[in-house]
Amino acid sequence: MIDLAALDIAGTTVEEGGAVYRALHDAVRRHGSAADVADVARWMGADKRTAIRALLELGGDTSAVEPAFVDFEKLLREAYDTTPPAPMPGVLDAFTALRDHGVRIVLTTGFSADVTGLLLDRLGWADGLLDAVVTTDDVPSGRPAPYMVHRAMERTGVTDVARVLTVGDTVLDLEAGTNAGAGLVVGVLSGGVPRAVLEAAPHTHVVDSVADVPALLRG
Repeated sequence: MIDLAALDIAGTTVEEGGAVYRALHDAVRRHGSAADVADVARWMGADKRTAIRALLELGGDTSAVEPAFVDFEKLLREAYDTTPPAPMPGVLDAFTALRDHGVRIVLTTGFSADVTGLLLDRLGWADGLLDAVVTTDDVPSGRPAPYMVHRAMERTGVTDVARVLTVGDTVLDLEAGTNAGAGLVVGVLSGGVPRAVLEAAPHTHVVDSVADVPALLRG
């Protein structure tokens, strides 16, 4: 029995065309980082300030975390103005199916509250669709720490972590769910991380997308 589904945003429930990682890459390069695409990919799913700090250690100005973060948010807003984010195929139907099973739905994300609010506004996901949203501003450390999952439990009144399902498209998502002690830790391939990479991380299931998640509750 699952009481709570804690799902990642970008690459898991929302298609945003990789804008977040392009914005992150461009922002740190503005401040001298020599990070390449592979370096940025290693921080998929992480708190963005943590990612920026690590990427600036690659030849950049390590005192420029906050200016780089401001640049990142500005670049991301511009990207979303050009190409608005959209729900991943089947996500809204999956939310309905999870609700039919009595599951509470929370989004967890490595984005700040400001970026998350912007993204959800662009999606038009009104109050009532979600039970809560947890951002890195709400916890002392982002993934792979378990705190966002535990905060999602706190906000929805769920007390048994074995009755929690976590879903994400990155290795850090799977590590966070495992560190939290979630009963189901599901990786999805919709974010572009290869199956072999996700299957090498701790998990209970790897599926194509969130559209496949409700079937796991019937298994």
